[in-house]
Amino acid sequence: MLDLKRIRFETDTVKDALAKRADPQLARYVDEVLQLDEERRRTIQSVEELKARRNEASRMIAERKKAGEDASSLIAEMRDVAASIGEYDAQLGNGEARIEELLLEIPNTPLPPVPAGDESANRQIRAWGQPVEPAAWRKPHWDLGAALGILDLERGAKLSGTGFPVYMGAGAALQRALINLMIDVHRENHGYVEIQPPYLVRSETMRGTGQLPKLADDAYQIAGDDLWLIPTAEVPLTNLHGGEVLGPEDLPRHYVAYTACFRREAGAAGRDTRGVLRIHQFDKVELVRFERPEDSETALESLTGHAERMLQLLGLPYRVVLLAAGDMAQSSSMTYDLEVWSPGVERWLEVSSCSNCTDYQARRAGIRFRRERGAKPEFVHTLNGSGLALPRTVIAILENFQSEDGSVELPEVLHPYLGGTRIEPV
Repeated sequence: MLDLKRIRFETDTVKDALAKRADPQLARYVDEVLQLDEERRRTIQSVEELKARRNEASRMIAERKKAGEDASSLIAEMRDVAASIGEYDAQLGNGEARIEELLLEIPNTPLPPVPAGDESANRQIRAWGQPVEPAAWRKPHWDLGAALGILDLERGAKLSGTGFPVYMGAGAALQRALINLMIDVHRENHGYVEIQPPYLVRSETMRGTGQLPKLADDAYQIAGDDLWLIPTAEVPLTNLHGGEVLGPEDLPRHYVAYTACFRREAGAAGRDTRGVLRIHQFDKVELVRFERPEDSETALESLTGHAERMLQLLGLPYRVVLLAAGDMAQSSSMTYDLEVWSPGVERWLEVSSCSNCTDYQARRAGIRFRRERGAKPEFVHTLNGSGLALPRTVIAILENFQSEDGSVELPEVLHPYLGGTRIEPV
């Protein structure tokens, strides 16, 4: 969340930055926060004055009783003061709850390089590789996967409903090979520490990274428990240090994890329903970093480069897109999307979003650090990115490396993990 003091003392700067997100409601949220904050401070002052009067009256009552004088008028006044304090405390609680609610809704402020506007203002930064030429024999992945006997959408739907695919044989092996490759590269070459986190987390954990309350409709909640299925490993990885104060030697910290991810995609009904373009359960390797504030912008470039390296090793043509403010996630201050070319569906498909969340998530989750022993704690900066998401990476491999005879020539980097070089039709 944003710092309330920053909203109070840098109001115009905050509003100008939020205006880049092209959502007029945000300025109204800021105005309401400022109004409630002013009322809260006035209420606190009134309560302090009443408490001072109560203390003075208590002293006078004691003196009158000691002197054998009548203190009934002061006692009656004390009752009125206590009632007033109770009313003010209730107002204060309600106001602070509303301020908290609004701060949870207001997104992060975009960094200066981020374009203003919606997704139409997204800007390509660079590209790698040459997209393959169109050909009449090229199949989309759903037809190719069925012909190869590696993707069974019908049986997945029978088990769990649409959006829950079953990978079979070489398809399951390909998933496992990609996960192992990505973990190995990020751990051994890029210096990330591997983590195996839980798949179920508490509401507090979901709030820490911004999934709640905004994305509640897109998440799966466990009935009868305060637990949610994770939509991404970013949630447990970032919250590993929730409520902690890290020492001077603890930063930076870089984590990598493979998890299954679960998303209802409630806001995407009817979109990308064929194949595994948009599904409710999928595999992903996630990268999360904790950095000093002055290092986070450089760290975003490094993180993005690590995700790009996976696509380069796989030989998949891709482009890097700087997202406009209105297309970024709530927690992000700057995001690069990596989009891989999919010749079967003739589209660029997002396989990674790499984001600098500055101190936004750290404030929500209470993650701080000290620059030196005894120094005042500061909020860390958090970053995250997919390294990579599996479904669309698999799509790109199948569609880019298919042959006219229906087989798929696998990227060389995967051969040691699969013990073979191609997938043949069944």
